[in-house]
Amino acid sequence: MPKVSVFCASSSRVDAKYLNSATELGHIFCEEEITLVYGGGSAGLMGAIADSMLDKGGEVIGVIPEFMKKVEWDHKSVEDMRTTESMATRKQTFWDLSDGLVALPGGVGTIEEVVEAISLLRLKRMTMPMIIVNLDGYFDPFIEMLNRCIDEKFMNQSDRTLWQVTATVADVVPLLKKLWRQNT
Repeated sequence: MPKVSVFCASSSRVDAKYLNSATELGHIFCEEEITLVYGGGSAGLMGAIADSMLDKGGEVIGVIPEFMKKVEWDHKSVEDMRTTESMATRKQTFWDLSDGLVALPGGVGTIEEVVEAISLLRLKRMTMPMIIVNLDGYFDPFIEMLNRCIDEKFMNQSDRTLWQVTATVADVVPLLKKLWRQNT
């Protein structure tokens, strides 16, 4: 069963369309027998995707730093909750456990995870598909910045292949499967 890390918001104050997309992706992962690896939270998109998978009997692995667990941000229904010493070891655990990476909309934590993943892919410290789900153009400015890095030669043209962009969660699993086939 493949494992996919999903980076996403912990905020519950966001528009319902983002929460609904996280729920939809969780249902798709269950249907496709994909294990979710995620930040271990119970709120926001994190909580929505975990809840949707748990409700359908899906496999969920939470990864949360000790300091977040101490303030009870962890999802109490996730049985496989890995506790890390820091945010850095949390991300390393994501990379170590995963066969693919998916970014849903989120704040600076999500952006940081995506940037570090792209950097590690670029440095060949890991090899796996990275998909940015650009719901309603949420990531347009970020994608524009990545493209500008390439256009201004801070990154190579070939770096554009390190991530894929899709507009809907329905495209995530078909895109992952295509990329997994290409990498075997």
